[in-house]
Amino acid sequence: MYIRELNLAEFENFANNHEYNNYHQTLSYAMLKSENEYEYEIIGYCDDENIYAAALVLVKLLDGYLYAYIPEGFLIDYTNEKLLHDFTDALYKYYKKESISFIKINPPIAIAQIDPKTHMKTFNDNTKIVENLKRCGYTKLDDNIYFESILPRINAIVDLDEFDIEKLNKNTKNKIRKGIRKGLTLEIGNSYNLDILYSFIKRKIKKSEFYYNDYYNIFSREHAIDYFLVSIDYERYIINSQDAYNKELTKNENLNKKVSQIPGTRNINKKMNSDKTLLAYKNDISIATKHINNPNKEYVAGALVVKHGDTATILISGYDKTYRDFAPNYYLYYEILRYYRNEFKYVNLNGISGDFSRNNKYHGLNQFKLGFKPEIYEYIGEFDLVINPRIYNKMIKKGLLTKEFNKNK
Repeated sequence: MYIRELNLAEFENFANNHEYNNYHQTLSYAMLKSENEYEYEIIGYCDDENIYAAALVLVKLLDGYLYAYIPEGFLIDYTNEKLLHDFTDALYKYYKKESISFIKINPPIAIAQIDPKTHMKTFNDNTKIVENLKRCGYTKLDDNIYFESILPRINAIVDLDEFDIEKLNKNTKNKIRKGIRKGLTLEIGNSYNLDILYSFIKRKIKKSEFYYNDYYNIFSREHAIDYFLVSIDYERYIINSQDAYNKELTKNENLNKKVSQIPGTRNINKKMNSDKTLLAYKNDISIATKHINNPNKEYVAGALVVKHGDTATILISGYDKTYRDFAPNYYLYYEILRYYRNEFKYVNLNGISGDFSRNNKYHGLNQFKLGFKPEIYEYIGEFDLVINPRIYNKMIKKGLLTKEFNKNK
């Protein structure tokens, strides 16, 4: 068997039927990266009749040295060690001729499921693949705990068949309902207003606005991406707040009677809490009334979602911290889950940190995503196939690989 370039039809036919099929191994992703300093080629490991492995390979010149990156790994049966070994040997020889210093892979292989409450890991048979790759010559890189690597190592995935707001934890349900009561509404954005989303995310990412413009424009050609925006409907805000105020007022009047009859601590506390709630609803009505005639729509959150196979993946999301009290991020994710529940099997909420302690700076992000009751999977991580050890070590010593691949640097 041998490696050769595949045409697009060959690659897509193979990829679409493969277990590890993913949106990083598509022509759309290749075109995106070609706009960002990479060249690409599509290869297959074949005999005269069949294809046994395939990959979109990205090649980049870094400080005078060439390296290759196969996003989410090549498409192959990783459990077949002989096939993996023979393919790797052919891959090594093929790219050595092209003066590639190393090849990086990060396969979408889950090796463990993490209990969201106890944080205990239940490992599966895919752990054997780690040893298979090592024996075939791949160097296993350190497992990142936060978001140091190219792609998150730990992902939160919601099974839409199981999704139900009533199953969510109390805090998440309350936040979602608060957003609904405050008149938040979901709409589909377009390429002309992507700057709105970028205004929400620009402080937490290193990518430019043009990168996400390219992402949207390229993937939208295949209808493989959606852009969501959340705005405030002040008319709905007034109606909902007035309705909530009236219901709370009835409750408050009943509590008044109870306090006069049984002036116990419990009833007094209930009455005081009801008074605070009434005041909050009254304040909401006042705020909504002031903005009801504002001709400009106020956007408070947004997200890009990539669609592939049976999964929709939240690529990036953000919200205006000024409207934190509206819980726009909770409302956004809830509506995205509802939007896809009849079209897809899963929604990938994307990465969380592997550090579940309270002093972790990503604790809030973890708690936010865990509130939607996802299943938590730990993936296999990153591996490098070193082709030119001298150059590879030189790149490490010069700090080139840390700067290129470590997101926290």
